[in-house]
Amino acid sequence: MLRLENISAGYGGIEALRNVSLEIPDGSIVALLGANGAGKSTLLKVISGIVKPYSGKIFDGNTDITSLSPDRIVKRRIIHCPENRQVFPQLTVLENLRIGSYVRRRERLQVKKDLEKVLTMFPRLKERLSQYAGTLSGGEQQMLAIGRSLMANPRILLLDEPSLGLAPVIVHEIFELISQINRSGTSILLVEQNANLALSISNRAYVLENGHMALSGDSAELKNNERVKELYLGIKKTN
Repeated sequence: MLRLENISAGYGGIEALRNVSLEIPDGSIVALLGANGAGKSTLLKVISGIVKPYSGKIFDGNTDITSLSPDRIVKRRIIHCPENRQVFPQLTVLENLRIGSYVRRRERLQVKKDLEKVLTMFPRLKERLSQYAGTLSGGEQQMLAIGRSLMANPRILLLDEPSLGLAPVIVHEIFELISQINRSGTSILLVEQNANLALSISNRAYVLENGHMALSGDSAELKNNERVKELYLGIKKTN
C-alpha cells in the first residue's frame, strides 16, 4: 500500500496542498477528482519525488520514501505518467518505449517480453514503431505515454488526466486499457476530470478542493453523493 500522511506542498512558498492524506491499497484503482488548480497534479509530483513536501510523510508499505529522489522512486516501480502525454516527439515510437525501460536495462530478456506485451495491448503502436512520436494522433500519443510507463514494470501507476483532449470513443478505449492494466496487478492512482468514468472504474475516490481533501470514500458512494453529482457529474439536485 502507498500512503500519504498530512502532506503539505507547493511552489515558491505558495501552498498547493494542505495536510492531504490518501491511501492506494494494493491492486486497487483510486480516483482523484477536483477542479483545475485543486492540486491534483502537484500531489502526483510529490509522490514521484519531483516536488518535495513542506511537511508530512509518504510510505511505500512500511518504508518512508518522502525524501527519495525521483530515480529511486522509479526503481521502486512507482511510475508517473504525466499530463499532456509528454512523449519525445523527435524520437520514434520504439525509442520512446525503450526509454521507459531505461532503469531495467540489465533485464534485457524480460524487457523484450514486456515490449511484446505492450505492443499486444496497443496494436496501433506496433503498426507505427518506426514513426516519429510527434506525428501520432492525440489518442496514439496517450497510448504511447501509457505504454512507455508500462515498460518500467510499475507496481503503482500514477496517471494524470489520460482522457484530456481526446475524442469520446478514444477515451472509452483508454479507460478499458486502464482497467486491463489494473487487472494484471498494477495499482493505479487516476487523476481525471471525467468524474463519471473515473468513478465507474475505481474502487475508492478522493476529492481535492483548493489544496485540501474535501471528500473521500468508496467510488460507488461518492457517485451518489449530492455534492459530487452537482459539482463533478453535472447532475443538479431536483426538489
